[in-house]
Amino acid sequence: LTTPRQSNEQADDCRKYLTPPFLSTPPPPTTTTMPLESCMILLDTSEYMRNGDYLPTRLDAQSDAANMIVNQKTASNPESTVGVIRMSSSGPASGAELLVSPTDDLGKILSALHRVPLSGKMVNGTSTRDAVDVPASVQVATLALKHRRNKNGAQRIVLFVGSPLSHADVRSLVKAGKQLKKNNVFIDVIALGELEENEPKLRELVDAANGTSTDDNAERNCHLVTIPAGVLPSDVLISSPILRGDGGGMAMGDGSGGGGAGGGGGDAFAEYGGVDPNMDPELAMALRVSMEEERARQERAAAAAAAAAGNESKESEGGDATTAGGDPMQVGEGVVGHGNNMEDLTDEDALLQQALAMSMAENEAATSSENAGRNEDTAMDTGDDDEDAAMQMALQMSMQGEGEDNATDSAAAPGQFQDPAFVSNVSDC
Repeated sequence: LTTPRQSNEQADDCRKYLTPPFLSTPPPPTTTTMPLESCMILLDTSEYMRNGDYLPTRLDAQSDAANMIVNQKTASNPESTVGVIRMSSSGPASGAELLVSPTDDLGKILSALHRVPLSGKMVNGTSTRDAVDVPASVQVATLALKHRRNKNGAQRIVLFVGSPLSHADVRSLVKAGKQLKKNNVFIDVIALGELEENEPKLRELVDAANGTSTDDNAERNCHLVTIPAGVLPSDVLISSPILRGDGGGMAMGDGSGGGGAGGGGGDAFAEYGGVDPNMDPELAMALRVSMEEERARQERAAAAAAAAAGNESKESEGGDATTAGGDPMQVGEGVVGHGNNMEDLTDEDALLQQALAMSMAENEAATSSENAGRNEDTAMDTGDDDEDAAMQMALQMSMQGEGEDNATDSAAAPGQFQDPAFVSNVSDC
């Protein structure tokens, strides 16, 4: 039987084991929020967009780049919105037409991009207006962003300029940039053609939108990208801060780059061969593996070349030292005789060469002593062999002499018995 106190203690023990620390309330999961942004894309639809310096035309190249920007903006966050404005000189004055207000309907945005026609008139030399009015178009875009649906996201304007801004006033552009800065609206400018004339003015606009900051490392959210003639804008924009979304400085691309160096971030995806892994992960990974293999191959080739060069230098130094160190006395004379040449060398090099020559001399002396010892052993072995051969020859000669004497005695015996005097003497005895 258990007392009530013991039963309470057992219940506490059971609760302790039934509620271990790992069954406690887990912390809330950490979630990464994608940037929320409302963007207005301003398209240049003047007659200058018929030029074929960008394949196939400036208008088609602009449409391709705008399509890529729209896909990136809508894919970054499901709640991001994009709008489209058409800039042209319609009638007596330049204007801006709102095609699509900021929306997250991708079909409506793409439909507006692909049905943008060329409109307006070519501006002749006597006209006092440009083909597009950038300050007025920027004000229309700012007004459209002001009435966006989601007020929490950032505001951005992407401006395409493909016509000359001959009559654009720098002060009006700077004023428009300061107004954007005041309203917390960022602007990205993409220049297609007429770079020599438009680039300085567009740079003033972007600088005014970024604000006057003396710190070079300050974050700049407004960018200027110039597309050289003959280069696809989408190839430049894919590595530019406009699509990367970082706070890099002003992205500039000069015509001397000759192939898409403009964007200022050509080396952003250098690890993947210049391909954005978010756009094509398989191709980016294949390029990365190929670059790593090529780098490893080059390192192996460099190591092999260095080893071969080291072996050749050692062989050449050994040959020189052997030639100079044939005889220890000659080596000493050579070291003393080359004293004039050693004056031109450093003390360390002279000591190193002297030590090398002395070591080679010692090696030669040791080698000669070993050879002498081997010759003495060979001579002793040869003397022993000659003595054994002489003894064998003398033994053979003695045996041949005894045989001849016996033969003489045996040949002389029959003659003595035939002598009468010898026979008579023997019989008298």
